[in-house]
Amino acid sequence: MTTRHAVVSGASIAGLSAAFWLRRTGWEVTVLERATAFRDGGQNVDVRGVGREVLARMGLTDAVKAQNTTETGTVFVDASGEVRVELPSDGATAELEILRGDLAGTILRQLPEGVEIGYGDPIASVREEADAVTVTTSAGRVLRADLLVVAEGVRSTTRDLLFEGQVDRRALGITMVFGTIPRTTGDDSRWRWYTTVGGRQVHLRPDHHGTTRAILACTEAEDPTRLDRAEALTRLRDRFSGVGWEAPRILDGFDASDDVYFDHLTQIRMPVWHRGRVCLAGDAAWCVTPMGGGGASLALVSGYVLAACLSGTGSGSLSPGLTAYENWMRPLVDDVQGLPRWIKPFAFPRTRFGLTLRRAADKALMTPALAPLMARFTRVAETDRALPSITATGTAR
Repeated sequence: MTTRHAVVSGASIAGLSAAFWLRRTGWEVTVLERATAFRDGGQNVDVRGVGREVLARMGLTDAVKAQNTTETGTVFVDASGEVRVELPSDGATAELEILRGDLAGTILRQLPEGVEIGYGDPIASVREEADAVTVTTSAGRVLRADLLVVAEGVRSTTRDLLFEGQVDRRALGITMVFGTIPRTTGDDSRWRWYTTVGGRQVHLRPDHHGTTRAILACTEAEDPTRLDRAEALTRLRDRFSGVGWEAPRILDGFDASDDVYFDHLTQIRMPVWHRGRVCLAGDAAWCVTPMGGGGASLALVSGYVLAACLSGTGSGSLSPGLTAYENWMRPLVDDVQGLPRWIKPFAFPRTRFGLTLRRAADKALMTPALAPLMARFTRVAETDRALPSITATGTAR
């Protein structure tokens, strides 16, 4: 039997999971990444729900536990840093809490032999045929494949090229700025979360690299990703003027950090995630944003489910397998994409009165009567369905 060839565009969690499982089921796999090297760093992600089972099947649970961020819990604080509310264990802070780059790097290091990865040479064009898809990179490399997996993230250019008119971008009107700053003696092992008026939040989270991960989040109509770094940081400083607590420290830290990422939260919704021999995975297909949560778990699961659904198909049409992949994944995605209308004003109160209501609600949600409702917000990637089984079609370690 001729070995099938898959091109995977994107070398983060979704793309590397797809590469891992496609190779394990006998495919030849070429991964193309726009960045010139592996992108380390990034903020906290967690593995929840069925993602934990996929991680176990990859044999990576212990490796992920060994790189835990050291975060022990989550607390809401006031302007002086005093704890107002402590969230339940395994709530906002999960048991398997890890930095995005550490999770992707763990998968990368354990890829089966035979997966080729090319950095700094993204897709320039795609030609689709009935029996193959031909990818041409920006450097002129031509790859003829049986399958193209687009896992390039929320701003995927290849997705926009191939699925024009089918990408529904839903901007949430929220900007989040993530960065790594020096650790101080006042930092502890908890995720400390401060909410104040004007639709603004300040976050500090520990990591296991001896630094601190910081987040500034606010309601914002303008997309800062369209600005250069200097202008974006200047506007951020203006937006967080007078906020207090650790905001000044974070702003100064961001100015000096080489690991700062601006995100204008945008959900991606699409009526279909595949066409012919092309399919989408991860944020390129269904970005749920940190407001929905579970993006890393969904990305991890998508690679397994894709390979499993294709493992029973032959060298002909991939449509049955890709349809099965989409049908299995959609309920998980739909469960976290449907954000209630009240979540934004609740999370980002603009007035003093709104903040007072938010703080009262925080305490109420910790009571035994309402604790199950609070727990619901941290349940993602959960399902009663068994993962689809994998049918071996080749040998790959």
